[in-house]
Formats: sequence, C-alpha cells, structure tokens
Amino acid sequence: MSRFILKGDILYSETPSKLSTWKDGVLIVEDGVSKGVFPEVPASFANAPIHDYTGHLIIPGLIDLHLHAPQYAFRGMWMDEELLDWLNKHTFPIEARYKEAAFAEEAYKIFTQDLRRSATTRAVMFSTIHKEATIRLMEAMEETGLVSYVGKVNMDRHSPDILREESAQASVQDTIAWLDEVAGRFQNTHPIITPRFVPSCSDELMEGLGAIVKERGLPVQSHLSENYSEIEWVKQLSPDSANYGDAYDRFHLFGSEGKAIMAHCNHSPDEEVRLMKRRGTFVAHCPDSNANLASGIAPVRRYLDEGVHVGLGTDVAGGATVSLFTTIREAVQHSKLRWRLVDGELPWLTFAEAFFLATAGGGAFFGKVGSFAEGFAADALVLDEHGIPTPLMKELTPQERLERFIYLGHEGSVLHKYVQGVKLF
Repeated sequence: MSRFILKGDILYSETPSKLSTWKDGVLIVEDGVSKGVFPEVPASFANAPIHDYTGHLIIPGLIDLHLHAPQYAFRGMWMDEELLDWLNKHTFPIEARYKEAAFAEEAYKIFTQDLRRSATTRAVMFSTIHKEATIRLMEAMEETGLVSYVGKVNMDRHSPDILREESAQASVQDTIAWLDEVAGRFQNTHPIITPRFVPSCSDELMEGLGAIVKERGLPVQSHLSENYSEIEWVKQLSPDSANYGDAYDRFHLFGSEGKAIMAHCNHSPDEEVRLMKRRGTFVAHCPDSNANLASGIAPVRRYLDEGVHVGLGTDVAGGATVSLFTTIREAVQHSKLRWRLVDGELPWLTFAEAFFLATAGGGAFFGKVGSFAEGFAADALVLDEHGIPTPLMKELTPQERLERFIYLGHEGSVLHKYVQGVKLF
C-alpha cells in the first residue's frame, strides 16, 4: 500500500459553482486515490510521509477534452482564416506529412514533452489517418505518465487526395488493425474512435465505425455544430438526419453505445441539445479556437443549467496553446461576450464554474477525476506563484490567489505534477 500526504493551500470544486478551500490543508493519498482533505493529519495517517508545499496552491490536475496532436507543429499560425479555409489550405497538407515516420516521430516528441510540462494531467486527442503515426503518438503519450485517449482519424470523402483514405472499407479495416495492435499494450493510453466530422466520413464509414463501437465498447470523439458553413454542409450531406447530432446518433456514434465527446457545439439547436443530454454526450468547449476561426460562442451556461456534461478543450491548433489556464479565463471572457452581444438572458460563467469545467466537469469523462473529494484519482498540481506581483491593498484568500494565478500565470508556473498519485516532476 502506498500512502502519502500533500500539504498546502488546497482548492477543488465542491459543486460547479462553489470552490472548497483549505488554508494549510492536508490531502491524503492512498494507492493513487484521494482519501479526502483535512485541516490536520488524521491519526491513522500519522506515519505517512508528507510532501510539504506550505504556502503553495494545490489544485486538481486539468483536463483537456479536445486537441489535435499533429497540429501542435503549427500552432499560432494562420489565425486570420475561417474554419473550412484553414483546414483545406493549411491543416490537411501538414497532417498529410505524418505519413513520414521521421516527421511524426519528431513532431510527437516535441508535443508530448511540452504537454507533460503543462498543467494538463489528462487529455483526449486526435492523431491523423495514419496507423503507424497514431501508434507512435500513443507510445509517446504513455511515456509522459499522463492519462489519455488517442484516436486514429477516419476520413474517406471531401478531403484532399493526400489525406483521404482509399475507401470506407479500407478505413474500417485499418482502424481494426490499429485497435488490435495496441490492445493491452498501454496502462494509461487508450484508443477512442475518431470520425473527423460528418463531411469527411461517408455513411458507409460511419456505419462501420458504429459497429466497432458496439462490438468493443469504445468511446467516440468528433466535432459538432462548430461553424455555420459546416452545419449547412452537413444538412446537404445528411438530409435524412434531424440535425447534426442525429447524423452521428443514427450510427451509434453519439453516446448511445458508450461515452462520446463532441467538440464546440456553438450553434446546437434545441433538439440537438436534448439529444446530447439524453445520450450523456460531453461537450468540449474550445473558446480560443472558436474565436481564432470565427466559429461562434458556445452557450455553456445553458449546457450547465440543463445538465449537459461540459469540459474544456484547447483545440490545438485552432487554439494557439495547450495552456488550460488560458482556456479557463477565456471561457469566462467568452461567456460575458455572449451575455452582452447574443443572449442577455443567460448569465455569464463565474470563475468557479470555469475552473469546474477544467477539472471535475471534464474529468467526469475519465470517471472519478478532477476533484479531491474522497475516492477521486489523486491528480494534482502544485502551483508556483513566484513572479506574480502581490497587491498591496489586502491579503488574498486562496481563491483570489488562484484566480490571479490563472489570469496572470503561465505554463512554466507548474511546480509539481501528480497523476494517479505518481509524482511526474
């Protein structure tokens, strides 16, 4: 049995709108799981070693529900484009290069090393259509010690020749071969079925992927109602579907057979929202990407109020950074803009709610993750506030310090990271 104690100023989400804060609290960890937070060490743990971070903030690890690993190589570029132009002119040609083993090896090495040093402890990500490159990404992610889902992308139509699979049958067969090759190989890295989005996947391909999901009980990730042009395109391609979400659901790719994450959901109509709630679909809210690619502002307040699962995604490289600190503050900012410019009936997100999305909200996709309540995985960050100026007017509470850190800090400010009770650095 492994047990130890983290001591410091501890914060985690008690509810979506309330943070639990413990000044000089102690987090008890046993076999990689939290036994709870206490004001002092319980007698039964008196002999457990203490990792003493007195004076430092300790928070749950942050969860990234949506990013594109191959796009890390060109993040922060071509941000003056709209979504579909950005994909066709820049993204697809570069993703095609992952067919080259040396290119994929070097790019994924850089990506995974940087992700390891970030505030992210768990992530759900796209690879490309290339089986070997996807396996290399999974190998590299396993080496980081983070917990992740990695998907080999499926695309058999409306894509450039250099990034289109030969046929629906070939795509399904390649996916099965990939799944068989990685089965049982990894402890922390898991496969996830990944149709890129409805426009790039024929009905035959979607049907084949749905059969894999039903047979193997795998989760699904894709994109949903991100952009007006994309939505209109889906209406033309799937005239028999009631809405964009139904174009997935009819093939068992929307959560009916297991967990599903849909990125963006900026313009989901009422019936689509009801379907997401009924299926337990997770929304990956990606504010940085939504702004960069002029996609829209997701109604996250509505999703929270109606009980739809919501977490955050950096959506690299539509988003320019893997920093979930940035994503948290942008979630608040975008919700305020939506309140001011789109729908004054929906209040904006509070800081506590945005923090919840990055921790327990997204963490629910992984199970009991994203909190320090008893029974949750012991994923933790120790934050370094050095270099952030302290205001002179008052002594700050732990919650005020955390908010300032997220608005003023940077990725290098993670002092220590634990995943499932294992200290990574």
